[in-house]
Amino acid sequence: MSMLSSFLFISAGLFCIGLFIVLSKRNAIQVLIGIELMINAAILNLVAFGKYDKLMNSGQIFALFAIVLAAAAVAVALAIVLNVYRQYKTIDPNKVERLKD
Repeated sequence: MSMLSSFLFISAGLFCIGLFIVLSKRNAIQVLIGIELMINAAILNLVAFGKYDKLMNSGQIFALFAIVLAAAAVAVALAIVLNVYRQYKTIDPNKVERLKD
């Protein structure tokens, strides 16, 4: 088995675990963790394919860009979760019915 297929299997496993977490958890923080696992799986794919691209290192550049975007998205999502918690005293997405009173 080649190294690329090993990275792809690990990435697929991470993505499946993240998808399971997003679909099964009722806590907003755990849903964010699942989304981060899926983003990390995509970044692992970018780096793995970038390693096998002999002409350019575009995979690493795209991975760095994806890491910056993921960090910004987590910061915004945590700010939203904190504001929802202040308003409704819960972080269960199913219990928040209306965002505007």
